[in-house]
Amino acid sequence: MDLRKFFEHQVYGITCFERSRGRSTGYVVEEMLEAGIKIIQYREKRRVKSVKYDECVLIRELTRKYNALFIVNDDVDLAVLTDADGVHIGQEDLPLREVRGLIGKDMFIGVSTHNPAQAREAAEAGADYIGVGPVFETRTKEGVCSPVGTGYISYVVKNINLPFVAIGGIKEHNINEVIKAGARCISLVTEITEAENIREKVRAVFNTWGEVEP
Repeated sequence: MDLRKFFEHQVYGITCFERSRGRSTGYVVEEMLEAGIKIIQYREKRRVKSVKYDECVLIRELTRKYNALFIVNDDVDLAVLTDADGVHIGQEDLPLREVRGLIGKDMFIGVSTHNPAQAREAAEAGADYIGVGPVFETRTKEGVCSPVGTGYISYVVKNINLPFVAIGGIKEHNINEVIKAGARCISLVTEITEAENIREKVRAVFNTWGEVEP
């Protein structure tokens, strides 16, 4: 699978049930997909396993319907059981090489990185793409490190030959800075999940690509 086409001028959707205005994960995901998002990551830390499984089964069906990628955060077993396209791991999760042994070669692996050394290590270990951030201060995820700023995006653009998603504290009002730094795939988590009209919010973000020259 050619991942790069999915990471070019694209919004990377991430679920966040606790900050979705009481709306179901399935509803939020379908609204994202209807608006044109082609990457959906299921990231729910506090849901019980049976609920996670049911939601992942539904998201798998939806992403196939819309020809989008389905990625599971952390839960390698759920990714395998629901035939996800990929799994995303953090710096404190299972080692990349061990995850590769569990999922095989057909599923891709994304790795969260917070500095150049971690980006280089992920690339050398065989990551298929990386997360770059948190770009700005964020409260969406617990235990997150200090903001890395747009300078880290610029470093990755120049030095790491992998697709990447810029993430962390990115909102409609500061997305211009992220695009100007060279990001081609951007995740705005609660900016989207908390939006009153998800489709309008996503389309507004997409429109920014035509307004900003990196």
